[in-house]
Amino acid sequence: MNRPEGLPGPAARYRHDHPPVRNVAEEVRDRRSVGQRLADQVTAVVGGWPFILVQSVLLALWMFLNVYLAILGHVRPGALRAWDPYPFILLNLVLSFQAAYTGPVVMMSQNRQSQRDRLMAQSDFEVNQKAEEEIQVIMNHLAHQDHLILETTRQVEALRRERDDATLAARAEDVLRRLEANERRLQGLLARLGAGPPAEESDPSR
Repeated sequence: MNRPEGLPGPAARYRHDHPPVRNVAEEVRDRRSVGQRLADQVTAVVGGWPFILVQSVLLALWMFLNVYLAILGHVRPGALRAWDPYPFILLNLVLSFQAAYTGPVVMMSQNRQSQRDRLMAQSDFEVNQKAEEEIQVIMNHLAHQDHLILETTRQVEALRRERDDATLAARAEDVLRRLEANERRLQGLLARLGAGPPAEESDPSR
């Protein structure tokens, strides 16, 4: 009986020798400089609702106090004076400074985020390539297994047919032996019948 060909399969011949999968986010986080860490922290603070709410409250208090003190100064000349009366030039200067320094810091963090996204996209591409290669090996191995299963099935069917043929031949031989034995018994019976005394002939004169 022929053994199935193609052993071992593609999966057994495959060598998993590519480097391990990297965690790009952890690598980029560990390699951050002090400036990059500060930029990320500032961006995290500025880009959140707590900063917007606190700044809105401070701006409202700033404008309310200056308007109140400006009105109070007109009503009572000796009272406290507003440090930034309408149109709030000092407030505009403070906000301009904030925007001038916050904008570049946020852009630094966004640039680093874009670099990390590019590295993650490259890592995902490499992982997809490895996965595609391994999936192709698995598909080839499944096809190889299908071939082995079909070959084994054919061999089992051939063995079954051979066994059935042998069984039929044995039964036919047994029937022939029985027929020969019956034939010998019949011949012996005929021989005994032919060797007996001859039958008396009838006398016509009687």
